[in-house]
Amino acid sequence: MTDIRLSLTDKTIAQLPTPKEGWYLARDTELKGFFVVIGKRRRTFTVQGDLRRGGKRASSIRVSIGDSSEMSTRAARATAKEYLAQISRGRHPKDDKQAEGAHPVPATAIGRTVSSITLRQAWERYLDAHLIRKSRSEKTIEGYRDHVERIFAEWLDNPLHELATDPARVAKKHDQVTKENGPYMANGSMRTLRAIYNHARKTNRSLPSDNPADAVDWNEEERRNTGMGSADLKGWFAQLATLDNPVRREFHLFTLLSGSRPAALQEAKLEHIDFRRRTLHIPKPKGGKRKAFDIPLSRQMVLCLVRTTRFGRHMYPVQAQKWVFPADSASGHLAETKEDRAVLSKWGNDLRQTFRTIATSAGVSEVDAKLLMNHAIPGVNAGYITRHKLLEDHLRRQQQAISSAVFAALNGSMTLEGSLQDWLGRGRSRFGTQSAPPAKKV
Repeated sequence: MTDIRLSLTDKTIAQLPTPKEGWYLARDTELKGFFVVIGKRRRTFTVQGDLRRGGKRASSIRVSIGDSSEMSTRAARATAKEYLAQISRGRHPKDDKQAEGAHPVPATAIGRTVSSITLRQAWERYLDAHLIRKSRSEKTIEGYRDHVERIFAEWLDNPLHELATDPARVAKKHDQVTKENGPYMANGSMRTLRAIYNHARKTNRSLPSDNPADAVDWNEEERRNTGMGSADLKGWFAQLATLDNPVRREFHLFTLLSGSRPAALQEAKLEHIDFRRRTLHIPKPKGGKRKAFDIPLSRQMVLCLVRTTRFGRHMYPVQAQKWVFPADSASGHLAETKEDRAVLSKWGNDLRQTFRTIATSAGVSEVDAKLLMNHAIPGVNAGYITRHKLLEDHLRRQQQAISSAVFAALNGSMTLEGSLQDWLGRGRSRFGTQSAPPAKKV
């Protein structure tokens, strides 16, 4: 969405539409430099102004004030005025950094100020200058935020210099998080701390060069092996056929056949489907727009999209005008893809791992499987592979081989299992959806 201008109040902010992806700015018409960053999950009061040196503009800075759910617009505007006044005097509101041309500060004091940047300040700068500027997804940002504001909550107002000069404290924290939250959360939170510290040191050279996270004894992380083999597919299909919601049923099947991340498929739109070229475009996968790609469609995948489109038009006629997998949710598309494992044993990332396993058994090379899943390909020579040149012919054949292997694993179940026959039997892509039940779960 494009940025807008309006008089910011608690009411007008609450009424602003939530973006489908990314974020936009709602600028205040009363106070220049005061605005709200509107994201999918948060609405953050922010101020922007020009730091000046020697009477000339040196740099433009943004400073977060607070979340609109935690403070009123009136309070945020008052804080914004105070911050703008400090910026106009050559000071950064968060760390009292003083620009040249303002009142002189002794060198020793400057050293103390620079070194005293807190974790909270470093996080806010990393958020604005790195995550938001590089268009990282809301899900990615929320992951970082959880690490900083929950795991490291007691450190938020501590200077980074203290953490850097007390690495044993950081190592002890890693041990504590490992016990309380598990090895993956402990490692992930420390990777976040390492990234924030490295970013802060770019502009605070007095910080020690040794990153405090280097003191950590990292936990071993084993790839979760939850995928299925060919022998497991028959039972899984029987479970899938019993799901009440046919749109969810097709979603899980398409996740298996494509090996794609569920989050990307949830936001697939009808305009992204090209039946003539037999592709589904994914405009903003993990890694952002620069990693956009097309999924080549096998015959079974095309039929899956046809079925879900027809089911969607019957069950969610309004939402189905836009979304491939519509639902009665705030966004209009499937908002939650988890299932009760007592009903459906495998979903989500389990199906991506299954895709890789079946690809190997179908004779698809590792490079081709990675290309189909939009994974990075290691090695120098792989950098010269032009994906779209392979798409029209080679990759589609590999995709078809994988889909054929999936359905071959059913071994006659299509005729023996009544639920599978009703769902996937001959002519099922053409039957009407008048009997499709309304969905309870979105």
